[in-house]
Amino acid sequence: MHGPALSGWLSMVLCSVTGAYCLLRTRSGTEGERGAARAEALMGFGMAAMALPAAVLTPPAWSWAVYAVVFGAASLRALTGARGGAHHVHHLVGSLAMVYMALAMAPGLSGGAHTAHGAHGAGASAGGVPLLTGALLVYYALYVLYAAGRLIPVAAASPGLPAGPSGGGPGLSWGTRPELALACRLTMGMAMFAMLLTM
Repeated sequence: MHGPALSGWLSMVLCSVTGAYCLLRTRSGTEGERGAARAEALMGFGMAAMALPAAVLTPPAWSWAVYAVVFGAASLRALTGARGGAHHVHHLVGSLAMVYMALAMAPGLSGGAHTAHGAHGAGASAGGVPLLTGALLVYYALYVLYAAGRLIPVAAASPGLPAGPSGGGPGLSWGTRPELALACRLTMGMAMFAMLLTM
C-alpha cells in the first residue's frame, strides 16, 4: 500500500506475527479450527506482504496478479464453507477484499490505485471514495468493534476465577488459547481497515 513508511512497517510486523501465530494454531484443534487457522495465516502473511513499504521493495508488476489469483482461490474455498457460519463468511469477505485491493493496486488496471480511487465514475461516491471501499471500511470498522467487545470480557476475567466459555483455562497451550486467536483476528481486522484507508 502507499501509506507512510512507519505505518507500513508496523502493519507488516503485526500481520507477520499474526500469520506466524495462526500457523502455530494449525497444529492443534479440530479439522475445522485448523482450516480456519490456515486461512487466517494466509491472510496475515498476504497482508504483511502488501503492507511492505514500497521504498524498501517495489513489487514487480505481476505480483498483484499473483495476489488476485491466490486470494481468488481462497475466496472460492471460503465460499464453499460459507454455510458453516459467520466466521466462514468473514473469511470470504476478507479474501474478496484482498482481491479487490490487489486489482486496485495493479498497474495498468484502471491506472492503478491512484486513478481507480481518484476517479469520479459510476463506482465512486460523490466524495471520490469508491462505494466498495466505503462498504469494506464500514464492515471492518464494525468487525473490529465486535471482536474487541468479545475480547474485553476475556481480558477482564479475574485470575482466581474459572474462565468463561470464550476464555482459556490455565492448562491450554499457546496454540489453543481462544483469546489469542480472537486477538489475532482483531489485529487483522484493524490492519485491513488501515490498508483500505490508504487506497
